[in-house]
Amino acid sequence: MTAPAPVRFVETDLDALATFDGVIACFVATDGTLGVEARRLNRLTKGAVKRAVDSPAFDKLDAGEVLDLGFPAGVAATTVAIAKLDRRPHMMKAMGAGAAVAKLRGSRDLLILGGTLRRLTDAVLGAALRGYDFSDHKTGNDKSPAAAVTVMTSKPDEAETAFADARAVAEGVFFTRDLVNEPANVLTTEEFATRLEALTDLGVKVEVLEEADLEKLGMRTLLAVGQGSESPSKVVVMEWNGGADEKPFALIGKGVVFDTGGISIKPSAGMEDMTMDMGGAGTVAGVMHTIAKRKAKANVVALVGLVENMPDGRAIRPGDVVASMKGDTVEIINTDAEGRLVLCDVMWYAQERFQPTGMIDLATLTGAIVVGLGHENAGVFSNNDTLCDAFLKAAKDTGEGAWRMPLGDAYDKLLKSRVADMKNIGGRPAGSITAAQFLQRFVRDETPWIHLDIAGVASISGGTALAPAGATGWGVRALDRLIRDRFEPKPEADSTDG
Repeated sequence: MTAPAPVRFVETDLDALATFDGVIACFVATDGTLGVEARRLNRLTKGAVKRAVDSPAFDKLDAGEVLDLGFPAGVAATTVAIAKLDRRPHMMKAMGAGAAVAKLRGSRDLLILGGTLRRLTDAVLGAALRGYDFSDHKTGNDKSPAAAVTVMTSKPDEAETAFADARAVAEGVFFTRDLVNEPANVLTTEEFATRLEALTDLGVKVEVLEEADLEKLGMRTLLAVGQGSESPSKVVVMEWNGGADEKPFALIGKGVVFDTGGISIKPSAGMEDMTMDMGGAGTVAGVMHTIAKRKAKANVVALVGLVENMPDGRAIRPGDVVASMKGDTVEIINTDAEGRLVLCDVMWYAQERFQPTGMIDLATLTGAIVVGLGHENAGVFSNNDTLCDAFLKAAKDTGEGAWRMPLGDAYDKLLKSRVADMKNIGGRPAGSITAAQFLQRFVRDETPWIHLDIAGVASISGGTALAPAGATGWGVRALDRLIRDRFEPKPEADSTDG
């Protein structure tokens, strides 16, 4: 697993600035006022910092953006990065500033002059997240650990304590990104299951259900998706029991390790991106890594369906009728609408076995959601306003875009089949909504439920402020926050730094 850069917090030592070899980052208020660290850095660089702050270039910066000085005189550092930031910055601005500094520093050691900065944890988390680099399959690449991040602050012990959970979040995000970025010939269903089994090292109970087990359970829609592949279909169950003796909250992930579309084969252009069609399962895995790493005081169960959708003589065909674990029959109209066939069986099994207090499924499910929301927001569908509002708040609080979409009987009617209980698609209109309506048929009335269509946010070719090109790790931070806010006891005192 790709590890975030090691971060250590130390007491502010202004005398050490002159000899630090790497990138030095300081924060300057939007009005241009220099703090203690910036003033010392300005003296060392013979006024270069002040000249930069007084320049039109600094004025044009938005809060969270960075101005860099290359090879400044008077210090050993190769670069001084000046981050423009409000005195009481918004969380995303602070993260953006940290990420901008990390993008600038490349592979060099980084010294962040935190001082008494509010939102220091967020700034350092932004730097950690943006420092991700997936290079496992590049030959001749330097495999040495990521360069260190040192944070000077007036209260290093408090800062270290405040950053502990953020470090766990960064590790979970990196775990998700690694899984989503892996090519399908590496991340087979078997390899995926093996990597999830490694979560036992963090205290997660992991169980792998093989095809014979799934057949006995009646997961025929899930098995139908993978029957054209040489890779065996699996369901992996992960349990974190960190809370009181109560029913768990459930996370369900679509894990299609590669999606050709099956007999309804996709166009060749862009098919290489279908290595990310297991993004829902990847996010679920990252959340479980995070909550286990930080020893969350909650009970969470995660289930992922791992399959590969390939065309073959044994593959399902348009017109086939398959029975689900629930017992409902499904007419297959399009074999490329396979994710919902995987999820419906896993969702039903999760409810039967665990009787969860609520359930969220995640899937790179439809191209329609990308048309509707682009790459800024995941689509959110829910049968429960309370749970949905709590998730939307968690997404907003962590800066992860999410937008609620409608459900309704009129959309449900589009799934009516002539020969079975339902069709697996409802046609082109409202494609992401009819997909959610399909899944809702496998949600019990008493189960609060959210469906997250993450097709537009799981992997972005141009990258984001917090992630380089490729997998983003979207959803790990928001779901971890939801679990913290809704299912864990409230701490007696807030130890964050604002």
